[in-house]
Amino acid sequence: MSSNRAEKSGLAAEAQAKMNSKYSEELAQEALEWIKTITEEDINTSGEAENFFEVLKDGVLLCKLVNCLEANSVKKINTSKMAFKCMENITNFLTSATKFGVNSQELFQSVDLWERQNLSTVVTCLQSLGRKAQKFGKPSIGPVEATKNVRTFTEEQLRAGDGIISLQYGSNQGATQSGMNIGNSRHL
Repeated sequence: MSSNRAEKSGLAAEAQAKMNSKYSEELAQEALEWIKTITEEDINTSGEAENFFEVLKDGVLLCKLVNCLEANSVKKINTSKMAFKCMENITNFLTSATKFGVNSQELFQSVDLWERQNLSTVVTCLQSLGRKAQKFGKPSIGPVEATKNVRTFTEEQLRAGDGIISLQYGSNQGATQSGMNIGNSRHL
């Protein structure tokens, strides 16, 4: 945790512990190895939370990553270690990730990384971006994403199904009204 924040206690500490428990060293290592492959930067790919945080916290490597996927995605990468410049790098990365098709549910907030609030969401975002890399002709991680399978039918094919009663409609075979007592009171 950053030194500029007080240690959490009570429910906040419990919530932080729960978020920290979702962090996967294996997935983090896979993400860092993928970043190393794409950017060709010499980084430590250990999935340990402290290393993951240290490698990515200033956002420089993240900006280089999106620039390797698509040139000039981030126009200016800030190399200053000032907090607002690092946060700007992270925000620029997130903007590019959104443009590349990462779902909003899979994005993280800048403070999740910069203040080490929730590193598991950072891993989730990188895994999602890693699946999108195949669209850019780059190595990807995780399962291959499905593509559209648009099918077109002729009018004749569409009409052919109109005369068929599906089993989903059920059947009225054996249905009777015996036992029905509409309007009568229930006798116990």
